Amino acid sequence: MKITDVRVRLLSYVVPPERRHRNDYGWVVKHDTLIVEVLTDEGITGIGTGIGRPESIKSIIEYQLRESLIGEDPTQVERLWTKMYAGSRMEPSLARGYLLPISGRRGDTLCAIAAVDIALWDIWGKILNQPIYRLLGAARTCIRAYASGGWAPGAEAGDEIAGYIAKGYTAAKMRAEGRDGFTIEKSIRRIAAAREAIGPNVELMVDAHGSLDVSTAVQLGKRMEPYDVAWFEEPISPDNHSGLAEVRRATIVPIATGESEFTRFDFLSLLEQRAVDVVQPDIGIAGGFTEVRRILALASAYNVKAAPHNWGSGILFAASMHLILSAPNCYIMEVGQAHNPLIHEIFQEPFAIRDGFVYASERPGLGYTLADDLEERFAFVPGPTMVYA
Repeated sequence: MKITDVRVRLLSYVVPPERRHRNDYGWVVKHDTLIVEVLTDEGITGIGTGIGRPESIKSIIEYQLRESLIGEDPTQVERLWTKMYAGSRMEPSLARGYLLPISGRRGDTLCAIAAVDIALWDIWGKILNQPIYRLLGAARTCIRAYASGGWAPGAEAGDEIAGYIAKGYTAAKMRAEGRDGFTIEKSIRRIAAAREAIGPNVELMVDAHGSLDVSTAVQLGKRMEPYDVAWFEEPISPDNHSGLAEVRRATIVPIATGESEFTRFDFLSLLEQRAVDVVQPDIGIAGGFTEVRRILALASAYNVKAAPHNWGSGILFAASMHLILSAPNCYIMEVGQAHNPLIHEIFQEPFAIRDGFVYASERPGLGYTLADDLEERFAFVPGPTMVYA
């Protein structure tokens, strides 16, 4: 079997003003995604996606990766990951046993590699007539989920989080900054309201999206300790691993991070500096199935558990599900509560989410069929996805 072509489609969903939410960076006004299709000479097509700037990822795939993939065997996923990551240095990398990566090996390049890699594993599953999580070595067939949202201001945060628990979830995540903006006092008021509303037996997480400085993160971490927060996610910039280790040492609240990190090498830094309690690689950012399974194995060697980041599109949801079901140190899955049809309406088949659990698809590959009218319903709209106000 040979790869004959690699195609990319871009999609958008403009969020109606009344359905928009505010995270720690600003108001989300639009969701974008891309669909990568890897075609073969035997009629099997794999689909994948990445997270980043869609136009940039499309350009990288079409003008940098595509030609290097055509004619290759799609089942040689390790070879092709190395080829995409090392470029013309692939052969010496394989011969010497260590990577000689290209200079532009982070950012949208890794997101493009991730998108292609997911599609290659989808092809593998379809060839062998098995779901990807079984190819990776299944650890389970369902996984506990947590509801990820929590943007309401003040006391309303309690009602919002309680609403998620009423759906059957036993854990929920809220944002450090609500629609009323950020101060430590506002954040603690919202956390307190959420904990009071859901009681002591529900896990509550808090996500700052890397928006705080070290001093503010330490203060907030200490202040949230009485509310039994399960983890404090991305308290500071992902560029500051030593600062994150400082935050971790200063509070008893566990630290989670990783959605903005690329490859096993970034995660090795976090682990070596004892900066993290829960790693959160995103399969569409950190390098696809091939690389993220290495990250999860690395974390397990440090006895660190994992809860991969899962946001943005239905293809990412499906890929994350297979990844999490295959890895023993993954213990919970993120289910976003934001209004985004690009997650739940992109496939013909629905996801199996019941009573706070996500259940495996047993169909081959990723296990889902793209809807026929995606370009008509979700025509791509250039421009920013977020505005700061």
